[in-house]
Amino acid sequence: MHKHFLISDMAMFVLYAAISATFLCSLYFFRSRRCCIHPILRDYPILGMLPPVIFNLWRIHDFITEILKLRGGTGEFKGPWFANMNYLVTCDSLNVQHMLCKRFDNYIKGPEFREIFEPFGDGVVTADSETWKYFRTILHSLIKQKRFESLVDQTVQKKVHTSLLPILDHAQQQRRVVDLQDIFNRFTFDNICSTIVGHDPKCLSIDFPEVAIEKAFNESEESIFYRHVVPKTVWKFQKWLQIGQEKKMTKACRTFDEYIYSCIASKREELSKCTREEMDEAPFDLLTALIIEERGRVHDDKFLRDAAFNFFVAGRETMTSALTWFFWLIAQHPLVEAKILAEIKDTLKVNEKKNYYMAHDVDRNDHHCLDEDHDLNHSLTESVLSMEEVKKLVYLHGALCEVLRLFPPVPIERKQAIEADTLPSGHRVNANTMIMFSLYAMGRSEEIWGKDYLEFKPERWISERGEIAYAPAYKFIAFNAGPRICLGKDLAFVQMKMVVASILCKYRFQVVEDHVATPGHSIILLMKNGLKAKILKRQV
Repeated sequence: MHKHFLISDMAMFVLYAAISATFLCSLYFFRSRRCCIHPILRDYPILGMLPPVIFNLWRIHDFITEILKLRGGTGEFKGPWFANMNYLVTCDSLNVQHMLCKRFDNYIKGPEFREIFEPFGDGVVTADSETWKYFRTILHSLIKQKRFESLVDQTVQKKVHTSLLPILDHAQQQRRVVDLQDIFNRFTFDNICSTIVGHDPKCLSIDFPEVAIEKAFNESEESIFYRHVVPKTVWKFQKWLQIGQEKKMTKACRTFDEYIYSCIASKREELSKCTREEMDEAPFDLLTALIIEERGRVHDDKFLRDAAFNFFVAGRETMTSALTWFFWLIAQHPLVEAKILAEIKDTLKVNEKKNYYMAHDVDRNDHHCLDEDHDLNHSLTESVLSMEEVKKLVYLHGALCEVLRLFPPVPIERKQAIEADTLPSGHRVNANTMIMFSLYAMGRSEEIWGKDYLEFKPERWISERGEIAYAPAYKFIAFNAGPRICLGKDLAFVQMKMVVASILCKYRFQVVEDHVATPGHSIILLMKNGLKAKILKRQV
């Protein structure tokens, strides 16, 4: 009996080794030929269409965009015969609308999605059905609280004043080249930690310390990306042996779990000593609110851990990705930068005049008092606009929409069909079919955005009346669409505007020569090599 199992284990080991060797050989062969780029997706014996994908892994999002364009927006991907990696891939907005809105109940995340996105647990990103509805209800009630909006406003303003601007100023004085992506990553991580657990880990410090929890997040996201592009048998085998990306994944999850579970224990102990009245007066953060907000259901530590991880990713990644690509695009489009800066200055000047009139009890129609505006320029470099004030920045809003259209933070989404269906494109979907839609390709679709789809053009988001022009969510898909549309969309915009306005008033950036902006291998669209730039003081 024991011998039989030993032989079975050896056979499985040989099988996995063969699969891994086949995959690694194809990886080496095709990546070694990167100099030749052709949008061709051939179906190879045994390996299916995986070799061309591996060959183009370094430019995977552009490769998918080219293939979908050649196939009319929708096509089939066939993986290796042993890997269960067959997908229907689309960038057709009508297909996306059908799945996310009209037939929402038929297209779920599914168990395979949750397996790949293991670090997310059973949180709002991975959950389906009643679990998802419960998470969404809880999240909605928290985000809509005035205390939460006030917390976010104060946290962003404080972090900008005490960390972001001083560090940029220090780097400017030292004439150092900085990695803007790293700075934004640290800034948003500190912000989200303060918002979720009420603790600032101070990642954004002049000495740029390595913070284990922040590093763990980055590594877990890279590992999830690789689970998408290698056969399940391969990454499962790596997980069993604890090698490669799977070893990093395990270590990253352990680091995060130790951190968040210690925060949960500390919060529970702290709140157990408080009366209900004291709880209402306690400093507000999402973890505290979740523990207090039981809604007739006790939240165990696993529930709180999963909620925290999902909030971390949702609250952090959109800003890091969007801000990085924003400043890269702005550096290449000085006219757009000038228009944004003019809009910010106009808003600040209006605010300063209003404050001056109120402080000096002056009639606003007395134009002689405008002589007191001689110190307004100083305020332009010292102010951080509030949430209410940045809502007036229409052109900046359009620029951020363009960034999110061209470089969506989550470039690919996936769904699984419950029942057989036919998509608007005419493609037949069987039960359990895996469907991937490329948000990146949708942002580069001429059918959706017109012939100028590759232009960075904030004006496409501004109406003739000078107001924000909204596109349907199933076309502008950066914040999802249908019942799963991001609840924090508006909050994300105002935070990004606050950060951009505070930076642009004081500094301009010069991207280092020969810098190549290439997306990294992660589920989040970040730059592989960061965004290296020189910081220059802006002349007011």
